[in-house]
Amino acid sequence: MSKKYKIVLAANLILVLAFFAFSVIQKETLIDKGTEILLRLAPVDPRSLMQGDYMALNYEMFLEIDYRSESGYLVVKVGSDRVAEFVRVQSDKNVNDGEHLIRFKRQSGRLSVGADNYFFQEGSAKKFENAKYGLLKVDADGNGILVGLCSEDGQLIK
Repeated sequence: MSKKYKIVLAANLILVLAFFAFSVIQKETLIDKGTEILLRLAPVDPRSLMQGDYMALNYEMFLEIDYRSESGYLVVKVGSDRVAEFVRVQSDKNVNDGEHLIRFKRQSGRLSVGADNYFFQEGSAKKFENAKYGLLKVDADGNGILVGLCSEDGQLIK
């Protein structure tokens, strides 16, 4: 290998690792500082033989939405119980006091907030059967990450 080839290879490796580290730091910051929002779950088939034990997630508020755009923001109000109530759909980031954004995309004809599956340890499906909420951490820009599933009383299922 030539010296130039080794330098290019090393530079590419450094860029990939830097991108990966940046992505991890972004997600960790979101988990630490994001607003907790509970989204009511709608029933979906919970198991996959190919991927192991997981719950495919759908959210009740998606059933209320008739929006044709490929992407945008769900605007929700969050009560003291942390449960999100759907307000409207919009394409910009402007919100009123007490409102929060959740970024969405339409994938394969259905809405997605990036938290469509929850994987759990094999054999622990029984614990998650009665989950009523998906717990998301969301930042001011509407970026969200699924933290876990919660019971009827909003407690994280562990």
